[in-house]
Amino acid sequence: MLRRLSLGRFCAVGAVAVLGPILALGTPAAGQPGADSAGRSDSNAGGQPGAASASWSGVELAGDSRPGASAVAAAAVPLDQLTVSTTQVAFGLQRPTAIFAPDDGSGRLLITEKQGRIRVYHPDTGLAAEPLLDITDRVDVSGNERGLLGLVATPDFAETRTLYLTYTALPDGAVTLARFTLDSADQTPVPADREEVVLSQPHAEFGNHNGGHVSFGPDGHLYWSIGDGGGADDVLDSGQNLGTLLGKILRLDVSRSCDGRPYCVPADNPFVDTADARPEIWAYGLRNPWKFAHDLGGDGSLWIADVGQGTYEEINHLSAGQGGANLGWSCREGPVVFDPDRCEDGASYVEPVHTYRTSTDGCAVIGGYVYRGQEYADLATGTYLATDYCSGTAFVVRPPASPGGAYQTRALTELTIQPTSLGQDANGELYLVNDLPGQLHRISFGSTAPPVACTVGYRVDQQWGTGFTATITITNTGTEPIGGWTVNWTYLTGGQRAGTFWNASGSQQGAVVTARNASWNPDIPPGGSVQFGLLGTHTGANPAPTGFLLNNLPCG
Repeated sequence: MLRRLSLGRFCAVGAVAVLGPILALGTPAAGQPGADSAGRSDSNAGGQPGAASASWSGVELAGDSRPGASAVAAAAVPLDQLTVSTTQVAFGLQRPTAIFAPDDGSGRLLITEKQGRIRVYHPDTGLAAEPLLDITDRVDVSGNERGLLGLVATPDFAETRTLYLTYTALPDGAVTLARFTLDSADQTPVPADREEVVLSQPHAEFGNHNGGHVSFGPDGHLYWSIGDGGGADDVLDSGQNLGTLLGKILRLDVSRSCDGRPYCVPADNPFVDTADARPEIWAYGLRNPWKFAHDLGGDGSLWIADVGQGTYEEINHLSAGQGGANLGWSCREGPVVFDPDRCEDGASYVEPVHTYRTSTDGCAVIGGYVYRGQEYADLATGTYLATDYCSGTAFVVRPPASPGGAYQTRALTELTIQPTSLGQDANGELYLVNDLPGQLHRISFGSTAPPVACTVGYRVDQQWGTGFTATITITNTGTEPIGGWTVNWTYLTGGQRAGTFWNASGSQQGAVVTARNASWNPDIPPGGSVQFGLLGTHTGANPAPTGFLLNNLPCG
């Protein structure tokens, strides 16, 4: 249903030119997760036959190694009361793919466009017309998923003045990590000839599953995600193969050069001493980790959104020191076995903390960030927000309140159509860009009043010519105590007037009656009840009210 609603909104914005291919092939239209080189949908429909019923024989899940919540401050608002919304702040972007805010005091956001440009947005001046950097002459944009994919600046950008970009390079789509060193942090434009290629991974067989996100972790090292090489079904057998960088997240020390390379491998990388393994690998078993994020304002843990084949989209959560984690692809997809032949007896696979069904609740998960800003700190602190390219649904996840507990997850509203990336400004406030609309949105959080689980019973005890008495019973049917209560109802017919109350204070304005707790009965424990009564007058019929509000919320 969500996907159907999303497609309906495509038409509303005039995206008919791309709607046909999406419907025909089931393929996301962004430079994002999607189809193989022949246009087949491997992330939107179908999936591996029988995957959901496959056996877990010989497979060990490493769910207990996931981070707990001891170092993560909890927000005050429960997820069932949290709301999220977006406000458009800019438009005119050309297929944006990533957002990054350099911490240089400028207040600007840098936004990558698939074709090979970096645009600049500032809250005071809007979207600049001229690009900060243009490398369209070297970016391979063939197919839906190739292009300029990721961007990050060094944490000390004001001093080091270095940008790192990831893109698929001409002529054959090699996934490339490059850096540009500026003369000053505010240099505009950045000369395209400043490029230094740091590392390149061949990716010629298929155009999809490039990954491409890049970020600095809390340890100061650069992390870079690369997809499994594309096609469908992990045809290159990359996910579990430590001899290739495909299907991995890498960890590099880019502050130094080693052995003739413009980077070093950190000595504590998990596979530096493993024969035939690429030492750059930090985590493996990934299909297309389009976006990931460290919780830099919290416990430094790593959140990874991995796009599914056709059955499940998944979100994974690793502790800051959990190098060497195996996320399971292509033995597993989400919580189920995908290809039993790719599973190894005794292997340990990290269990995702949240999954949802592809082609039911979306088509391609778009990973986000743990909120650590100030504006909504009392509402959303410690909450991870992600979305989906097709449904636009806001998915929120919180770690367990205590080690070993359960993650809290919830699907909220639709954020916008075709979201491709979330990002943070320098203050930790969240933004979102979407694909063919080419818009930048600011994300806001809010809250609703807590739901009230209760019943109210109304009984006329006595009635005579000009008067009556009634008893009202409030029962708390929920699991949380009610502390202080106000009950409202309306006398729709009969001309009843409430006069004297007992066990409550009350009044009537027009046909609306308000009754409040007395000083001795404000609390109603779970499963408990409280009664109060009134003396009223009436003329003619004396029907009971049809609806009640308890603390301004409907009550049965």
